[in-house]
Amino acid sequence: MSDHNVHKAGFTTSGIQKDSLASKMMSQEAKSSGGGVLSGGPTATLQEKGATCSTHSSGFTTSGISAGSKAAEMMSGESKSHGGETPRGGTTATCQSI
Repeated sequence: MSDHNVHKAGFTTSGIQKDSLASKMMSQEAKSSGGGVLSGGPTATLQEKGATCSTHSSGFTTSGISAGSKAAEMMSGESKSHGGETPRGGTTATCQSI
């Protein structure tokens, strides 16, 4: 995952860009959660990474998640809370796909 792709999707140091993939994602997540964007959810996580330009250094790479990284910790925690699988559309999967 490159910081360039995160910014291109609309997650920037200034916030989420209007009419971007990020704004559509935020809107969809807010609707599905009853009106708010969850802390630790895909939108919040990607915005944090976009604001700090830290996606690659967190362990999200073009060849997959780096062993022993923050991304690996995220994937492990999410997997444990979902019965041993990383859910499609979850935070880890969304971050890695971008």
